[in-house]
Amino acid sequence: MLFDNAYKNRRILVTGHTGFKGSWLVHWLNMMGGNMTGISLPPETSPNHWGLLGLDVESFYIDIRDEELLRQRIVQAKPEIVFHLAAQPLVRRSYRKPLETWGTNVMGTANLLDACRQVDELAAIVVVTTDKCYENKEWVWGYREIDPLGGHDPYSASKGGSELVAASYRSSFFSTPSSPLFATARAGNVIGGGDWSEDRLIPDLVRSVEAGKPLNIRSPNATRPWQHVLECLSGYLMLGQQLLEGNKSCADSWNFGPDREGNRQVQQVLAALKSDWPNIELNFSDTPQPHEAQLLHLDSGKAREELSWRPVWTFDEGVAATAEWYRAWMEQENVISLNQLESYIKIAKERELSWTAGANT
Repeated sequence: MLFDNAYKNRRILVTGHTGFKGSWLVHWLNMMGGNMTGISLPPETSPNHWGLLGLDVESFYIDIRDEELLRQRIVQAKPEIVFHLAAQPLVRRSYRKPLETWGTNVMGTANLLDACRQVDELAAIVVVTTDKCYENKEWVWGYREIDPLGGHDPYSASKGGSELVAASYRSSFFSTPSSPLFATARAGNVIGGGDWSEDRLIPDLVRSVEAGKPLNIRSPNATRPWQHVLECLSGYLMLGQQLLEGNKSCADSWNFGPDREGNRQVQQVLAALKSDWPNIELNFSDTPQPHEAQLLHLDSGKAREELSWRPVWTFDEGVAATAEWYRAWMEQENVISLNQLESYIKIAKERELSWTAGANT
């Protein structure tokens, strides 16, 4: 497998493990032989990817705003590495519940990092935020890790806040030679099977297909960096491996986004999905909506140059895998996550060999 057995028999804590990205991450780490513990809220939807996977993983249902209970469970788990994905991750929900969003994304991150100070054998921490943590100027250039943080809506601003919390803890409490190495990771818009979250493009599309109704599209011209969930997770895992190996230069912030071909308008993503899933029906809405950025690109050059990370699947391959997953579930109730993960790893190995050969010519 990838990552040279970096995670085999490691004590690994994942927060937000019942969510879309978290469940895929735990599936991958469990497959690599990690000793897993998960901390999260219970899944909000039925069905949900975590429940469908049926993994035998020690799980604790905890609100990360509960400082004392969170601390107890983290100290009890004694992780060697922590992947922090627990968050309130939805832009439109942040307008309805701004205090929940700020409390979870900022104070929840602070609670997690403060608890990590009590774990003696902890070697590495990866805090996952988002590409929306940047001050969005609606320009055509990709945002780099050195660009200013900010955010118009409560979700984006709170994720900028969680990055500031992380930077503060890194410099204040995780800067001694014996401290865990600590990084943050920012990814683009993630697609893939098993997501049933509210107000997200693909889950909304799936629900419309199940209901036999057209999907109303609110921002067809909005441009985002789209990538399959396994792409950003491979970046998180590569980053975690470097931290576990003691690479201090990696204790920093990192973007993990698609190549330029992945920067697509919403309507282009839907057109690609429709080619793999012909019975999709769409309507385009002109109803006024809460503010969301229309143009957003990530520059992941740093990860490509310094971590040798790059996407494995093309945009079309990621879209096809997403459509395949949902069609398998809806038409046959098959959960093909393991098959897709194995396929991704196989292709990653093949393409890594070709990249290496190209670099040596």
